[in-house]
Amino acid sequence: MSPTPSTRKASASARTAATGAARPPGPAARGHVTFLGAGPGDPGLLTLRAVEALSAADVLVADPKVLAVVRAHARAGAATPHTSAAHTSAAAGDDEPPTAADAGHLVMEAARAGRRVVHAVAGDPGLDGGAAQAMLECATEGISFEVVPGVATAVGVPAYAGVPLRDPQGTDVRVVDAATASDQIWGEAGASDCTLVVQTSLEATAATARELVAAGRKPDTPMTVTLAGTTTRQRTFSATLGSVAQVLKAAKVLPSPDAGQAVIAVVGEQSAPARREQLAWFESKPLFGWHVLVPRTKEQAASLSEQLRSYGAVPHEVPTIAVEPPRTPQQMERAVKGLVTGRYEWIAFTSVNAVKAVREKFEEYGLDARAFAGIKVAAVGEQTAAALVEFGVRPDLQPSGEQSSHGLLEDWPPYDPVFDPIDRVFLPRADIATETLVAGLKELGWEVDDITAYRTVRASPPPAETREAIKGGGFDAVLFTSSSTVRNLVGIAGKPHNVTIIACIGPATAKTAEEHGLRVDVMAPEPSVHRLAEALAEFGGRRRAAAVEAGEHVTRPSERRPRRRARTTTS
Repeated sequence: MSPTPSTRKASASARTAATGAARPPGPAARGHVTFLGAGPGDPGLLTLRAVEALSAADVLVADPKVLAVVRAHARAGAATPHTSAAHTSAAAGDDEPPTAADAGHLVMEAARAGRRVVHAVAGDPGLDGGAAQAMLECATEGISFEVVPGVATAVGVPAYAGVPLRDPQGTDVRVVDAATASDQIWGEAGASDCTLVVQTSLEATAATARELVAAGRKPDTPMTVTLAGTTTRQRTFSATLGSVAQVLKAAKVLPSPDAGQAVIAVVGEQSAPARREQLAWFESKPLFGWHVLVPRTKEQAASLSEQLRSYGAVPHEVPTIAVEPPRTPQQMERAVKGLVTGRYEWIAFTSVNAVKAVREKFEEYGLDARAFAGIKVAAVGEQTAAALVEFGVRPDLQPSGEQSSHGLLEDWPPYDPVFDPIDRVFLPRADIATETLVAGLKELGWEVDDITAYRTVRASPPPAETREAIKGGGFDAVLFTSSSTVRNLVGIAGKPHNVTIIACIGPATAKTAEEHGLRVDVMAPEPSVHRLAEALAEFGGRRRAAAVEAGEHVTRPSERRPRRRARTTTS
């Protein structure tokens, strides 16, 4: 039966989805494949070469476990095909992630079409059988390829668990995949005294220990079991081959909804509990695994979120305000024209949004950073200064102390008619900004054009699941950086649960939080978002140290919220 035009069109669409935008056909068209190791889970373990390859790819085929890690670095417009209609039934749907065989098919299909393909796998591609098979196919067909090594799971996870695999005497190390290990392999592993790294699953961990004991390892041999290694969900348990089943049962460790939850077990003296307690650098971070709510947009919270991650936290950005143009833009237009014609001696930026508003107005008039020539520029803090530098402007003045309007005023020079030919300052700000800076500049002898550059309005409510997490205690902490973030968050999402740690940037914000019925646990020593994150980390560190000293299991605040009782029905 000949294909109909609609069938041919559907097949062409499937091929385009799998290979990316079509290139001109030709017999010599051959693509290039990069087999890329994405590491065991931590996005920070991607190599520089991996990021470079991802940025140049036409097509990205990724193991579902690492798709989120690598997609963040993929080139805009790169195709990320799932299982295509070309080799699965239509009933399967286009949203199913590729199996190992499907992934190989997609890689070869795209390469034959002349595309640059990245095939990303968890860990290292040299330890991935599917990637090895695809390499052989490329070699057979004359398709060029390269291998970008990644951090192998069997090496990276023990490193994050605080378990070095070799001692100064050079202990032998052997890696075993429990899913494919034969009786001979278990026998050899049991008879040796090497450090053994076993890739297994949570369900098979106890059986793995029994296999090793049966093969000759002593039941009191130390063993560590690490789940979700290198991620902020990582959990490591110290046991022995004989006790591991009871340890996991007592800890109430349950299999994940995904069958075969990956586990790395290390067997040998290198995993002794006393040694691991000293070397467990990752799980001992002060905010390890804490879900911290940051009431800011991703753009505003970038450096703050990165700082929180360095403490082991998982930041969640939820914007509480939206920025809109001023209702009457004429003021702003006149001020920008005055800046170009020499009306001002200074321009002072008090926020990233103010920089953005002026930049947008510049672009509207066809201006760039050169329009600031001859004008002194002040920035109220580090983030505002960074936004100016990105625009191409280096600030002449920043607070040497407190990063605030008060701090800026302390360093601002008084007007001097001898040295200052112009006595006027351009101050583009939000419609709800305080008068502190205006009043202070006037006291120093300056005239101020206080211009509304943008309006702040309450943001739309976050998704229902986020609102439920806020009210139900799903977040471990929330960082309030202003009184308006308190009012707006409560207004759009509800009041945080009483188990949630409340951290405030200063006394005024703390007062507003208390007026809304919130208990303030942490306050920054000075009004800086980075000092606020630092103060939260110090709080988490003290809390952790107290639990360890008392011999208690270290828990996150959200883990202490009361569990809802399951409803019972009676007939």
